[in-house]
Amino acid sequence: MRILIAPDKFKGSLGAGAVAEAIATGIRQALPAAEIALIALADGGEGTAEAIQLARGGEWIECPTHDALGRPLPARYVWLANTRRAIMEMSAAAGLFRLGPNERDPARATTFGVGEMILAATRRGATEIIMGIGGSATNDGGFGMARALGFRFLNQAGEEIPLEVPALLDLERIELPNDLKLAAIVAASDVTNPLLGPQGATRTFARQKGATNKQLEILERALARLADVVARSLGRDFRDVPGAGAAGGLGFGLITFCKATIRSGFEVVAEAVGLKEKIAWSEIVITGEGKLDQQTLAGKGPAGVAQMARAEGKRVFAIVGQAPNDSRVRALFDQVVTLDDRSPGYRETPKLLAKKARALAESWQ
Repeated sequence: MRILIAPDKFKGSLGAGAVAEAIATGIRQALPAAEIALIALADGGEGTAEAIQLARGGEWIECPTHDALGRPLPARYVWLANTRRAIMEMSAAAGLFRLGPNERDPARATTFGVGEMILAATRRGATEIIMGIGGSATNDGGFGMARALGFRFLNQAGEEIPLEVPALLDLERIELPNDLKLAAIVAASDVTNPLLGPQGATRTFARQKGATNKQLEILERALARLADVVARSLGRDFRDVPGAGAAGGLGFGLITFCKATIRSGFEVVAEAVGLKEKIAWSEIVITGEGKLDQQTLAGKGPAGVAQMARAEGKRVFAIVGQAPNDSRVRALFDQVVTLDDRSPGYRETPKLLAKKARALAESWQ
């Protein structure tokens, strides 16, 4: 029996690679003769670089950056020397996980460190940069990133505005840097939100980054001002592009200032790790993530795995931390197995994963 194990991470508990290993342990206990292939998945958020590195090899490179509040920070990315590609996550510099609960402030947080990462890969000779844009602490529309790349953001007096989001309300003109040459950039995103409006960056995501009710209005107006001045100064208007609102508008910034392409994070990772070929090889596919819900349907890894497996006529199972009684979600899979999150042993996620995987494999017999 050929079995492919291709889960996403269990957020806050276990990375995708470790989840796959734990499931494989249980499968081997029940089916010692099975041929098993492991793939770690991601959807553009945290774990994207690791998933590609586990599948393709590559070297972890460290570069000096600044976090979302401007503090010096070493950030890592994956370097694939044979193709001169850099695999990055914006969260390595400007991620929410970098800040303490009392430090979250999207009015102050910027993507300046993301620009520093892009410059580091450019100086290394990158021909392509894949940038995962999930898990941000920011809501600056990529303004900070562009400042790091040499763009100048000027007020009516011709002075540079401060590097904070409310200062965008005074923005009058943007000047391009001289001789900026960047690699082709692919922004890997797991959301399709526009920059502005009820479904935009601010209204959808800013609260979880610490924004107050008063700040929401200021942040929305600041991003609208940025989009208006970009349209006037640069002749570009990408505010309504699906994914422009990802990572606090970094999607908008990457398209606008770096001529990036936004793609589904799952699709980018699936191509990089050869998921389609592995599914074709397999007889049974097992995927999983920490929480299976309606968001899973919107471009998350397990849904993508299930759809690809179904297209190849393969049975597909999900082992997850939690799952609702939602027929649309559960219908994607032949069976959904949940860990018991009320169990005292829930913190021992690897052991529980192995136990559930073994029981699942035994049921096939």
